[in-house]
Amino acid sequence: MSDNVYKVVEVVGSSSDSIEDAVNKGIARASKTLKNLRWFEVVETRGHIEGGRVAHYQVRLQIGFTLDDV
Repeated sequence: MSDNVYKVVEVVGSSSDSIEDAVNKGIARASKTLKNLRWFEVVETRGHIEGGRVAHYQVRLQIGFTLDDV
């Protein structure tokens, strides 16, 4: 494994289905505008409650990507 330098961005993914779906949606959206995505970390998980049930999930992600060589 070579030595790398990473840039880290933060995004919030959301889903009415699951935490995993919220993560996948956040990463999928970030991958449309960022290259070389390498890792992610779930920093925070929260949700919205309606009628005593979970109605919506949100996850705050830090996503690391490698920088292009100049």
